Amino acid sequence: MVIRTELCAYTEYKVYPGRGRRFIAKDGKTHFFSTGKASSLFHQKIKPVKLRWTQAWRRMNKKGNSDQSSKRKIRRAQKLQKAIVGMSLEDLKKKKAQKPALRQEAKDAAAKEAKSRTQKKGASGGAKAAAPKVAGENSRPRRFKRCHLLS
Repeated sequence: MVIRTELCAYTEYKVYPGRGRRFIAKDGKTHFFSTGKASSLFHQKIKPVKLRWTQAWRRMNKKGNSDQSSKRKIRRAQKLQKAIVGMSLEDLKKKKAQKPALRQEAKDAAAKEAKSRTQKKGASGGAKAAAPKVAGENSRPRRFKRCHLLS
């Protein structure tokens, strides 16, 4: 069952049957108001656009339109290249412009060099660092003396 509702001439809210008040002006125009407040404001000639709670104000200020959200512009982050401490911006651009195969070879060479450096360090200082540990050392948790617990 569909209930026939009218719209308030001032607020544009739905007015259900048995509610509201009809006003007929001298020129013959009919206005239907939902509340006495709306009727009073209309007769005081206060524009509904000035009041935040009316639909006219919401329409004027683009509030509550779900269609608007899909049309909103999306701001994309701007990509910005900055120089690094060891390299200038031109050097970085040259490196990026190189073919990936050349870059991979240079990367592998640097990795090999770093690996050989760590192996040399490990061979010279490894004998001192790797002293055999005693089996019983630090295997049991420490127990506190009774006097520490009481104080």
